[in-house]
Amino acid sequence: MPALPSRLPPEPLTVGALALAVFAVSSSAPLVAFAAAPALAVAFWRNLLSTAVLGPATLLRRRAELRALAAPEGRRAGWYCLFSGVALAAHFAAWMPSVKLTTVAAAAALVATQPVWQGLIAQAQGRRLPRAVWAGVGVAVLGAGMAAGADFAASGSAFLGDLLAILGGMFAAVYTALGEQARRTVSTTTYTTVCYGVCALVLGLVCWLGGVRLSGFDTRTWLAVLALVAGAQLLGHSMFTYALRRVSATTVSMLILLEAPGAALIGWAWLGQLPQPSALPGLALLLVGVAVVIHSSARSHRA
Repeated sequence: MPALPSRLPPEPLTVGALALAVFAVSSSAPLVAFAAAPALAVAFWRNLLSTAVLGPATLLRRRAELRALAAPEGRRAGWYCLFSGVALAAHFAAWMPSVKLTTVAAAAALVATQPVWQGLIAQAQGRRLPRAVWAGVGVAVLGAGMAAGADFAASGSAFLGDLLAILGGMFAAVYTALGEQARRTVSTTTYTTVCYGVCALVLGLVCWLGGVRLSGFDTRTWLAVLALVAGAQLLGHSMFTYALRRVSATTVSMLILLEAPGAALIGWAWLGQLPQPSALPGLALLLVGVAVVIHSSARSHRA
């Protein structure tokens, strides 16, 4: 009897799901830039509303799993979920303000350095990285330096935004590394609900301590927040997860890199934003380096 294929072949529905997912995640940075509200407030509402959407289903179907996270045998996974939420809050607290300071294109490209920091975390955990990964890291860092240098020459606030976007990529890598540990024993629904809830709690506390306004926004800002929740937060990642039945994780990771040029195009067409011309070679080099890191890491994992 012939063996069943480990992955179904791609078909039009999967291609459509991937295209929708790329557009959804690409809209994130332009929507943050468009919203007439503090970036931290947008981040808070984005995660609180996502928790409100996921929470009822989790309480209904995963109540036993939630209780297990507080039990002695499941407490380790519970701590991973909690710290992952804190890291996600740090990611949003760094990256979302960066979109207000630098261009949409630069913020989206620089936060995409996440796989680079992910590789360095793996190295610190004792995993040996192939030479091609280190080459990709070097190219990505060089590209990021070129792009940030161009913004530094143009504007101090844009340079600060670049640094925050890079910091956002670092925290995203920490969030992913912690989530990888939690997901070994915790379902996706439970993990995301706890993680988003903790993230919203941390961001709400930061906003309260910092006196950040959380209400009184105009209608277009609330619509932008709802679009972030429905698009990048829920729809985008859900479509990527659906596509994993028919395409490899490496392909999905490569497609997520299209968020950077996608966000740049939306930012140009909708907001009239254009990155510094001198930053474009660096941003392109950065994305090439990240692509090399993803591809080489996947080949090493398969080997």
